[in-house]
Amino acid sequence: MSAPGHLPRLLRGVSADRRMSHEDHEREHGRLPVPDRASASGLIDEVELAGLRGRGGADFPTAIKLRSVREAGRGAIVVANGAEGEPCSTKDRLLLESTPHLVLDGAALAAAAVGAREALVCVPEDNDAALRSVAASIEERPRETRSAARLRLRPVPHRFIAGEESALVNHLNGGPIKPTLVPPRPFERGVDRRPTLVSNVETLAHLALIARHGGDWFRGLGTAAQPGSALITLSGAVARAGVYEIALGMRLVDVVETAGGLTERVGGVLVGGYFGSWIAPGELSAITFDDLGLSRFGAALGAGAFFLLPATACGVSETARVIAYLARESAGQCGPCTHGLAAIADAWWRVAAGRGDGRDTERVARWCAQVRGRGACHHPDGAVRLLASALTAFAGEVDLHTVEGRCSAQQHHPVLPIPVPPAEVSAA
Repeated sequence: MSAPGHLPRLLRGVSADRRMSHEDHEREHGRLPVPDRASASGLIDEVELAGLRGRGGADFPTAIKLRSVREAGRGAIVVANGAEGEPCSTKDRLLLESTPHLVLDGAALAAAAVGAREALVCVPEDNDAALRSVAASIEERPRETRSAARLRLRPVPHRFIAGEESALVNHLNGGPIKPTLVPPRPFERGVDRRPTLVSNVETLAHLALIARHGGDWFRGLGTAAQPGSALITLSGAVARAGVYEIALGMRLVDVVETAGGLTERVGGVLVGGYFGSWIAPGELSAITFDDLGLSRFGAALGAGAFFLLPATACGVSETARVIAYLARESAGQCGPCTHGLAAIADAWWRVAAGRGDGRDTERVARWCAQVRGRGACHHPDGAVRLLASALTAFAGEVDLHTVEGRCSAQQHHPVLPIPVPPAEVSAA
């Protein structure tokens, strides 16, 4: 067992090239406390003591979610959300492929806590390795753990918006992968109109360890405001890109050193993924893995994705690619998303191409303010947050593009991952 102040926790014994069997899983983490309704209230109390918050991006207190579903009535269901639509994140994939029993333990415990007899484990339909891993792990679960709740594998579309809980619930109910207008929220009426707990797979993995070691153990790492550890995906201008388990509150530069250091000078840091924020390179040493520290930059941990943009690349052009992608990923349910994001993306492309002027940047700033908070879901909010941060982090480069019509980038091949639209994959 790992000591309170020691890492790794979630990644203990993990190897990226193999699935941890149930026998290996118990050797590393110990046996799962057999979940039952009698212990459910105590487990929720421990989660509350631990201060565990959602690791899917929303950062909502997990204990409140558990209690809300438990109190909503009989017939609840649990959804383990492993959709991971964020292109810069691979942490959930690593859990599902390499240590799936930790996720399944958490799903079974959450089911017992809310009184559910069934838990759906949602995995991207194009991730064959994760699908095989979860399916094999469900089959090898001991009989005593199966009796608490039935675990079922559910492949889901690999779309950016698939991770939003109401969109996922809508898909599981046979509808399109689109967010639904609220209320009711999933905890009130979700899958099959039953009270539904939707929880990110990393959150459930933490839950499995809290059940074994307790809330005080969980608080042995992290800060008072954000206790515990978290998984982050570090990529870009770093020697060993990948998934790292960090204690919340750690400095980014310390994790970069662990990852072998920088491979070149950094031109900006993308924090939190494509719904996150750009931070100027001069602030690299001040970036910490906690929302209190990031709030001074208008940023948050979000999906736990951190991309170090090489200084030889163009932050204006990379942002244009991301905004165009987010505009394509619109659910198409409201004007701010359908028309607003498309107009913003077109204007920013002109800036990136050196064909824009000061009026384009003024329009973009104005349109971002007009779109914010007016969508049917939070999709447009995330997109304009990213673009608004780019106006500040890359202010000098924006001026170069609009005033002189040129770019200072020394390389012009794309660096941020942008998924290919399904239609283009089919055509190829």
